[in-house]
Amino acid sequence: MSFSESAWEIFNQSINDYHLKDDVDTPINNSFQKNTLEWLLYAKNWIDTVQWHLEDIIRDENITPAEALKIKRRIDSSNQQRTDLVEFIDSWFLQKYENITPDYNAKINSETPAWAVDRLSILALKIYHMSLEANRDSASEEHRLNCTNKLNVLLEQKKDLSEAIDQLLFDIENGKIKMKVYKQMKMYNDENLNPVLYQNVKNDQTKS
Repeated sequence: MSFSESAWEIFNQSINDYHLKDDVDTPINNSFQKNTLEWLLYAKNWIDTVQWHLEDIIRDENITPAEALKIKRRIDSSNQQRTDLVEFIDSWFLQKYENITPDYNAKINSETPAWAVDRLSILALKIYHMSLEANRDSASEEHRLNCTNKLNVLLEQKKDLSEAIDQLLFDIENGKIKMKVYKQMKMYNDENLNPVLYQNVKNDQTKS
């Protein structure tokens, strides 16, 4: 089984596990051994799945401003966790390939393995939910047909992305591409980098 096939199975296991209760407050039940690649992939998709449904909730026109702000803060935190976990997965790959000596003319890919995997995880969610819409009995035939056409495009994208990920890993293993990672360095959640946050800290210190 290729890496992309294994990752796809894990992503769908996470998605199916979530939908047993379909509740954003359901605790994660990651059965894989901690800090293995499988554990990381499951945890990554679980974050994506919960956030997918938080994004649905916040778009409810009847949501109160207070609840919307609460959900927005939760989405912000989820985005940071997602970024941290993607970088952790890249660190896993870095360690795996640390003894690989790239060819003298090896190229650098514009996307790291983990960020490509991030897109595959989101794609698994798109395919899951588009499939539901393509087969929803309460929807019109036109709606189901439209969603079926979109689903076919997503399935083709899944095939292409899976091949691209496996090829990227193959090229890294064979020295054709350098494994190089840059941290995202998100600034908006850091009270030392976000002017609004560090100004608030300064004001609180002044008051005290």
